Amino acid sequence: MRIKHSLFALLTLTSTSFSREVVLEQMSVTATKIKTPTKEVTQSIAVVDNKTIEDKNILNIQQAIENIPGVIAQSSSNSSSPKLIIRGAGLKARYGVREIMVIKDGVPMTDPDSFTRFDYIDMQDVSSIEVQKGPGSINAANATGGVIQLITKSVFDDSSNRIKVGMGNDGQKNINLKLSQALSENDFTSFSFSKRTLDNKWRDNNEFDSTQASIKYGHIFNDDSILESEFAYTKSDLNLPTSMTKAEFEEYKQTGKQHDTSYQWQNSARNSEIYSLNTKYEKEFENFTFKPRVYFNTWDHYHPVTGMINDSSDNNVFGTDLELNNTHKLFSNDASFVTGFTWKKDVTNNAKKYTYRDLNTSTISSWAGSVTQINNTLSNNKGSLASVEDTNTTLYGIYAMESFKPTKNLSIDISTRIDKLDFDISGNEATSYNYSTKSYENGIGDYDINKDFTLFSAKLGASYALNDSSNIYISFAKANQAPTTSELGDKESLRKTNSINYEIGLKTRNENLSSDLAIYQNDVKDEIIQILDANGNSIYDNAGETSKKGLEFNIAYNLNKNFQVGGAYSYSNYKFKTFNESVSGNLVSRDGNYLPYIPKNQYSLFVSMHLVNGLKSRITTKSYGSYYMDNANTSKYEGYSLITDFMIGYEKKEHNIQLNVNNVFDKFYALEASKDVYGSESYKAAAPRSLMLTYSYSF
Repeated sequence: MRIKHSLFALLTLTSTSFSREVVLEQMSVTATKIKTPTKEVTQSIAVVDNKTIEDKNILNIQQAIENIPGVIAQSSSNSSSPKLIIRGAGLKARYGVREIMVIKDGVPMTDPDSFTRFDYIDMQDVSSIEVQKGPGSINAANATGGVIQLITKSVFDDSSNRIKVGMGNDGQKNINLKLSQALSENDFTSFSFSKRTLDNKWRDNNEFDSTQASIKYGHIFNDDSILESEFAYTKSDLNLPTSMTKAEFEEYKQTGKQHDTSYQWQNSARNSEIYSLNTKYEKEFENFTFKPRVYFNTWDHYHPVTGMINDSSDNNVFGTDLELNNTHKLFSNDASFVTGFTWKKDVTNNAKKYTYRDLNTSTISSWAGSVTQINNTLSNNKGSLASVEDTNTTLYGIYAMESFKPTKNLSIDISTRIDKLDFDISGNEATSYNYSTKSYENGIGDYDINKDFTLFSAKLGASYALNDSSNIYISFAKANQAPTTSELGDKESLRKTNSINYEIGLKTRNENLSSDLAIYQNDVKDEIIQILDANGNSIYDNAGETSKKGLEFNIAYNLNKNFQVGGAYSYSNYKFKTFNESVSGNLVSRDGNYLPYIPKNQYSLFVSMHLVNGLKSRITTKSYGSYYMDNANTSKYEGYSLITDFMIGYEKKEHNIQLNVNNVFDKFYALEASKDVYGSESYKAAAPRSLMLTYSYSF
């Protein structure tokens, strides 16, 4: 066996064994593209390790990162489709994830216009997660909120075979299979399969069923260069539950059941099928490392939503990232330079929208005459064709970063990237939905939108080692965020945002303690704001300026080798400095108001136990403070407190069995509460108590 093969296997096995230990210092590959201790990264970054992922039985991204300060991760559909917000970025999203860059093993998962679908990422193949908060990252193309990097199980680890099965209440079923094999001294392959179902019978129209599979191949060349490829498939069928009125929410808080709501759109869903392929190559020569990546995914979805049914079957995203790293000397100390080129394209052909076929309607009289008003849908079957649209979105750009040490204790990062984003949208709208009259009407006919944006980001950061365990850092960063394809379709005049972030922090890492403290101010000009019109219609506009000030703190402490305790806290003071909101055609000042949905205070606590006899347990509790439900700040939701999750399990050699209970005390609360400009309140329920018993066998 060659030395290179032995070393590679040793490194892989070592990282696997360490994942079972409590490791307080983590390495980051997100912030600088070169492995760097998180203590030395010149901005706020969090790492979720493999032990936490396994202990919490992570099946969705929100379960993994929901307790990171500054991050809001919640799924009102109790599925893999979350609402993600990092320091206020992502708040505007109607669905999916916006303004946040998601990367898997160095390959971008985010579309050019900043939209990310999490339904085609198998969280059971993820070994660790990094969350980099704030603008200015060289990884973040058209994303001002930050970067989420998913590190999956390595194809080169041929010791990670496992079968995992789980069952729980509400029809929960899960099976996961991981097989890996060294085909030869230089060739490796792995196969992953996951199948999940969930009934959510406590409310109507919320069944979930997903099937995911991936094949990975890795090759180590004679010159030690590495080639990795992955082909993945996902089929996800998700019924989206309705919102509740205030009265219906009060009933839910008494019963824990959500049935027969009065919401118009009773049959929303998001059913998708996705194929993806990516290939990465890594070659070292002298002091340089070349890392080209190419990727492609094609998907279709059937997506009944408010007013219309989206049916799109010809959607293709493809791109490349060509990265070059150079290690060198500067000021007589080690330094690194990273540069690269990004190009990605999102092409959708013949995307169709249909009216709903099966409706309960009534005829009303208005100033315009009689109108057939839609009371509620009876199915998600397609009616008549309403519109056809083609979109072509292209993003290309360059980035560069220099990291160096002028002195032994002082590290400096200087980075920048420039991207060009082009939108080409054309279509024909025969029918549209009128939110005022709750009826279908004639559309605008042919339309054509051509817009382009130049996006600039930059960061200057410095970290100073106070001693062997603590670093203080300061950073200044700025970035632009462009509107999305759908937002431009609603309002072509939207402008890009300009985000400027100032941050100072303190990080400590030693044998028993890991802690992070960050204080920041993020000033955003022309922020794209969501306005809730009548009946929940989301429209978008540019606010003049918003100010986001916050403090984040997290800590983990090893009481001894078996017990760990910790917690996290975030304070968020987010306000409109200048914003005129459109209400019934009139502009109303919201200057000085707080942004909705973002609480001032959030905190979480945890206790983790791993005994030498194999017994393990974990308790986590989270609280979400009160927040305003609308831009006008007329109503507040009280939030929720001490939502507790519990795990108890036992590990012995190849066997692991554990019981995970989420929302132990069965509290009935809302994950999201909002109020439209006409005063109507809307609530989206959190899931009641959930139990899952899981057994896994490693071989």
